[in-house]
Amino acid sequence: AWDINAVNQLGGNILSAGFYYETFMGPVFGPLKGTRFWMFCEHFIRRAAGLGSAGTAKDPARYERMNAFCDVLVVGSGPAGLMAARTAADQGARVMLADLEPLFGGSANWSEESIDGAPAADWARRAVAQLAGRDNVRLLPRTTVWGYYDNNTLAALERVSDHKDQPGKGEPRHRYWAIRAKSVVLATGAFERPLVFPGNDRPGVMLAHAAERYANEFGVLPGERIALFTNNDSAYRAAVALKKAGAAVVAIADVRPELSPEIRKLAAEAEAEIFAGHAVVATEGGKALSGLKLQRFDMANGALIGDARSIHADCLLMSGGWSPTIHLASQAGAKAEWNAARQAFLPPKPTQSWIGAGAFTGSFSTAEAIAEGRAAGLAAAGGPSAPSVLPVVEAVPGDPDPAPVFEIRAKGKSFVDFQHDVTAEDVRLAHREGFVSVEHLKRYTTLGMATDQGKSSNVPGLAIMAEALGKPIPEVGTTRFRPPFAPVSIGSLAAERFGDLKPERLTPMHDWHLANSATMYSAGLWYRPMIYGHAGETVEQAYVREAKATRESAGIVDVSTLGKIAVQGPDAAAFLDRVYTNMFSTLAVGKARYGLMLREDGLAFDDGTTWRLGEQDFLMTTTTANAGKVMQHLEYFLDVIWPELKVHVTSVTDEWAGAAIGGPKARQILAACVTGTSVDNATLPFMGIVRGELSGVPVMICRLSFSGEMAFEVYSGAGHGAHVWEALVEAGKPFGLVTYGLEALGTMRIEKGHVTGAEIDGRTTARDLHLDWMLSKKKPFIGSAMMDREGLIASDRLELVGLIALDNLPFNGGAHIVEEVDEANPHGSIGHITACCYSPALGRHIALALVKGGKARQGTRAHVSDPLRNRFGPVEIVSNHFFDPDGSRMHG
Repeated sequence: AWDINAVNQLGGNILSAGFYYETFMGPVFGPLKGTRFWMFCEHFIRRAAGLGSAGTAKDPARYERMNAFCDVLVVGSGPAGLMAARTAADQGARVMLADLEPLFGGSANWSEESIDGAPAADWARRAVAQLAGRDNVRLLPRTTVWGYYDNNTLAALERVSDHKDQPGKGEPRHRYWAIRAKSVVLATGAFERPLVFPGNDRPGVMLAHAAERYANEFGVLPGERIALFTNNDSAYRAAVALKKAGAAVVAIADVRPELSPEIRKLAAEAEAEIFAGHAVVATEGGKALSGLKLQRFDMANGALIGDARSIHADCLLMSGGWSPTIHLASQAGAKAEWNAARQAFLPPKPTQSWIGAGAFTGSFSTAEAIAEGRAAGLAAAGGPSAPSVLPVVEAVPGDPDPAPVFEIRAKGKSFVDFQHDVTAEDVRLAHREGFVSVEHLKRYTTLGMATDQGKSSNVPGLAIMAEALGKPIPEVGTTRFRPPFAPVSIGSLAAERFGDLKPERLTPMHDWHLANSATMYSAGLWYRPMIYGHAGETVEQAYVREAKATRESAGIVDVSTLGKIAVQGPDAAAFLDRVYTNMFSTLAVGKARYGLMLREDGLAFDDGTTWRLGEQDFLMTTTTANAGKVMQHLEYFLDVIWPELKVHVTSVTDEWAGAAIGGPKARQILAACVTGTSVDNATLPFMGIVRGELSGVPVMICRLSFSGEMAFEVYSGAGHGAHVWEALVEAGKPFGLVTYGLEALGTMRIEKGHVTGAEIDGRTTARDLHLDWMLSKKKPFIGSAMMDREGLIASDRLELVGLIALDNLPFNGGAHIVEEVDEANPHGSIGHITACCYSPALGRHIALALVKGGKARQGTRAHVSDPLRNRFGPVEIVSNHFFDPDGSRMHG
């Protein structure tokens, strides 16, 4: 059959490692300039790579999360793991045994060895049955232990029902286990490595161990005419197994020139011709293997000698040695150590309470694995070491040490990482490009960055890099493995915690907003109306209409989200004097005052109003975003710095519903619906507070303004918030009252020049924001000792200004301000835009910005430079107070 994607081989030279950095760079001009050419090609390349996309449909499966505690966790259920679990259980320890396979037993399930006179698989079944009958043992089949964390905490994924057509009633698909163990036995075995040679990725080329397991455990033959290529003895076991299963073993190519009599005997048993001192230099076939070529190989210098010989085969098995599965030990916090005899990285010295056994430690024989498993089980359970009769193993002969050969250099592509298509030449290219660190090699070539984390490819890749560098492998080093060891379903991590991914905070008027055409917006955890759109309106048209109507008649906005903190006690006023930059001890009862807080380093922290409700009773309001931070700030200073102060602070944000009503007709609307108090200037002056009733509900009203209009904030108990809101809306209908959302609120605050978190961004001072008039000279306060440092009073600091677009085109938040515009090479930023809008009051596009020496630049011109969004244009720098600069409207 013809493979259409084979055409990629013709362009293989331009698709080498890092090709996306170099090959697809576009010209300096034209429609495909810069990175646009790569972005055009990327779509087709990724489709050819077979990358999928995450589904958007709701996952119908159910997931669970479990916590478990045990004395001994045994990871891996091969002969070593079974022996460790049985020994620890015999000592009375609470044991958990986890294995990723559905059947416990590991290699015993497909081994032709015998243990205590019975097939290894029978011995394993008996051991599992004994463990299953113990009350102090929990067996976890189909469970991958994928993470090893501090304090002997391990994470595991149990695939409960993946193997079933339909899960049982209430049965989860996966179960996430958080296991806390006193001791851990790591008996995780080893991975067989491939050999690197031309054509090693052709269908029909596979690992010898995989073929052996197919034949012995499942009765499946991977081919009819099978050849083997190896640098170690373990491949000969596979040859014998496949011969017994009915395949023809046509050749065994071994890079070693000398083989032991025992190995030759195994080859004879498989009726295979041995080609000692030979290597595979090519494979043949299209979508399936049809043959291969052998050539004499000099192991001393890696040279190929003589002519190649063709072998007809439909399956080629390769074995390049074994790499212990040390991932969990590496995650636990130690560096792997290279073993020259095993040609592999062995586990490090433990930094947590774990013990290794079996192939994990480099002990590849079953007898050694059983002995180490028993010793590990005793040590993990804390039992006394005592002589014991170990099971007798009749093993297949073989030397566990491979020849130090990883690659056969011949013409053609030789793959190292099969999942990410990294070739040997890619590794050498990385060296030529100057990447000498193993971490740089990994990222440039993507070696070991696929979902298998390089389980079979890392060591061959490091060997090739070491050869290029002229260094031994241990000096090149290895990357540290990260969890998860294997892919983990997102559902198992979430378990029962699904649905809303974060808490939702809803104001008491939330349902009313939804029922009255509000488009909601996420402001932190709160959901607030962005606009109340009419049919066919854009967002800009809606907020311009709302802001314009508010300034012409009246508007109402939900302000329940503002942080509200009750500050009470004999020392409450003194405490606020220390917290705020301005005085609060002089504030009269029944009055409110705007306040500014600094951090200890002298930078602006938060602003808001605080109302004095009684001699020892204050209600502090904060910005919505900083409510929690301000509460922590207050509690820290009361608990740690000034514990002698008699003050109690309580978050009461959710106790109050708030509605701000502003505009020229706001007072008339309140007068029409509020009873028990007057709202005239004499009774309720600017920053005054009164109490009354509205539609039978007690309310507290403060006259203050964020919009720049005459405005009032009406607070009621949260349970009555919706009722009070509806009463205000009904009372305002004859006066043209509109409801408005965050967009109109933001527009009016920009017009007025008020600051929010966009300007109080953790880098600005009170002077930068023109709030230095609030810095008391009569008292110390938090931040006063640090606010006059040289860097915080420099003349070229970013200062708050207003901007008017001279071309009357929209601004973008975050755009830079420059003195001279250079579209081809944007540079020389003197500041940036913090907030922008179309101003219905001015009929212009305006913005607030932080500009170097901004106050001195007022009345001058500059340019906006926004290359990412292709917005360039002239601006005039003005005061941040665009609208009603003398405050006559809100004080009227």
